[in-house]
Amino acid sequence: MTRKANLLQSIKSKLIAIDRKALRVGTMNESYRVTWLQAILKRIPEGNSILDAGAGECQFKKFCGHLKYTSQDFAQYHGVGNIGLHTSTWDNSKIDIISDITSIPLPDQSVDAVLCTEVFEHIPNPGLAIQEFSRLIRPGGHLIITAPFTSLTHFAPYHFATGLSRFFYEKYLPENNFDILEIDFNGNYFEFVAQEIRRVKYVTRHFTNQKLNLLQRLLFHLNLITLQNLSRKDKGSSELLCFGIHIFAIKK
Repeated sequence: MTRKANLLQSIKSKLIAIDRKALRVGTMNESYRVTWLQAILKRIPEGNSILDAGAGECQFKKFCGHLKYTSQDFAQYHGVGNIGLHTSTWDNSKIDIISDITSIPLPDQSVDAVLCTEVFEHIPNPGLAIQEFSRLIRPGGHLIITAPFTSLTHFAPYHFATGLSRFFYEKYLPENNFDILEIDFNGNYFEFVAQEIRRVKYVTRHFTNQKLNLLQRLLFHLNLITLQNLSRKDKGSSELLCFGIHIFAIKK
């Protein structure tokens, strides 16, 4: 190897070591959301009934052991496709109620809580889903929603919006007899940019048939270090961009 190549390789090794030990910027999207959901679900009183709307593979049933849990999904996605991001497999076999999320075959005011996680971007009209949740939840019951602020194409062809801002919830929830108890922002501008920098390698491989060279990879690592330092100093950039928004509301 030439002296220049040796130097680049040495820098790369050091940067990768930093990445593995401490460079977590852009990697906490899902883990933060899961931690928030686990904490919020504990606030639903023991013995209450909860409907997991758009439950998919029932990922959060494990946090509902103190509740009477029912799952619902339209059960048409199967994990395969050639547009956007896919799971490759998807198991709908655990769903209790198969229906459209805007027309769930349950009586009015029949549940104490509704959980709806990472679903609104897959609904052609999420405002109608909020109307349906309002019909189903008893007064004093709770609504838990998480959805992207912005997202890449995924689960096509069932991807109808990249995400929703806080102003969507602040308009449609009060109009449907909900008081918002908590709006939580997942990540911030710097975290989101870092997430997508980490994704560049995958996108490059799949959409250009090219590979990043060593210098390009080193520059990405340096960018991530900068973004992590900026994220630690962040004072509200989530109003511009973040991974997603989490909502905890109560039915009037």
